[in-house]
Parts: sequence; structure tokens; C-alpha cells
Amino acid sequence: MQKRCFPPVVDANTRVLVLGSLPGEVSLAQSQYYAHKQNKFWLLVGDVIERDLVGMDYPARLDTLLEHRIGLWDVVAEAQRVGSLDSRIRDHASNDLIALIDTLPSLDTIAFNGGTAARIGVKSLGERAERYRLLRLPSSSPAHASVPYAEKLVFWRQLRQ
Repeated sequence: MQKRCFPPVVDANTRVLVLGSLPGEVSLAQSQYYAHKQNKFWLLVGDVIERDLVGMDYPARLDTLLEHRIGLWDVVAEAQRVGSLDSRIRDHASNDLIALIDTLPSLDTIAFNGGTAARIGVKSLGERAERYRLLRLPSSSPAHASVPYAEKLVFWRQLRQ
């Protein structure tokens, strides 16, 4: 089944860009980044910026991210995938990360939410990756629940720097 990503959530002040792989089934159904209730993305980023993102409605979450100079997008533009697991992504087309980062004059950090996002994203960035601080973060996905929340948060707190 063909899946497509959402548009990027960025503005000219974006300093940190968090890149996922491709929205899962629940996110696609709700047209919202990280909509699955067991996905820890909003909790992790909320703890990093010390704001209750989980308690906000979706537009307020996005506004709060932008206020904190954090942007969102995905490395995969579209792909074949049954279900939500990254391991099921087939025949993907990558997003044009270079075109996006060229519109972000304040960008200094690119963070990858999970291994698949990092693998595809670093390849897409090529030599341009050297211009940015790259963070490979443990996935916020419920599929990676074997890593305790506190352990994930240690890595995600690197977004503060």
C-alpha cells in the first residue's frame, strides 16, 4: 500500500530539524505527526523543552515546536508499506532534504528519530551532512518499547544543546 509523508513543519527560525522515517497508520489516518498514543515523541520533546506537549491540541503542539525553533519532517516522501513498521518500507522515494535545509538559515542540528531515518537521511544529505550537528536518537515508536523511556530521554536531551 502506497504511503506519503506530510509537509514539513518549519520556518526561517528553525534551528533543530527532527526527521522521522514515514508516518505510521494512526498518524496517516489522523493527518498528524506522531499521533499513535503509545509513540513517545510528544512526551520526549515536551520533557526536553519543559512544556506539556501531550496536553495540548495538535496545532498548539506544532506552534510550540516552532516557538522553540524545532522543525519536523520525514526522510521518506513515499513508499510501499503494509502496516507501520519501518522494516516494511519498500520502494521508497526520499524527500529532498537538501532543498529543505537550504531554506533554513538558522539550522544547525539535524536529529534522526530512529535508525531507519538516520540511514536514509544521512545518505540523502551526502556531503552536506558535514555542515550540521547530526544526532541519531532512539526511536520514539512503540515498536521500540524495549528501550526504557528514561534511557531514550538521555539521548533526546541532546536537542537542548
